[in-house]
Amino acid sequence: MRVMVFVKANEDSEKGVMPTRELIEEMGKFNDELINAGIMLVGEGLKPTSAAKRVRFSGAKRTVVDGPFAETKELVAGYWIWKVKSIEEAVEWVRKCPNPMQGEAEIEIRPIYEAEDFEADLVDEVKAQQERARANAE
Repeated sequence: MRVMVFVKANEDSEKGVMPTRELIEEMGKFNDELINAGIMLVGEGLKPTSAAKRVRFSGAKRTVVDGPFAETKELVAGYWIWKVKSIEEAVEWVRKCPNPMQGEAEIEIRPIYEAEDFEADLVDEVKAQQERARANAE
């Protein structure tokens, strides 16, 4: 199964405070462990929401909202996509992760829908869409 692992934002990450050299080195070592174990597919840090935009949908209407956004605890500062055997395995890997922030931090793990999760008659269509998207991304 694939999971998306979210590093939640905090006040410092939303202010654009960069991680320390020590944290970058620790996270680099952790990422190397994930890669060597065949777990990590991708991972990136995100700029603060002051550099972001949201598009709100209401029927056919689209409204663009400029960041920054309130409710820091609901925002994402970084992410990984991992391939794991179970969500429990992902939890065990997160327990090994260096604290991604100075002070309090939170990491959320969410399973990614796979083609097999859809109704049987849609599986082939969803798989084809996923393959096209992955090919285009490469």
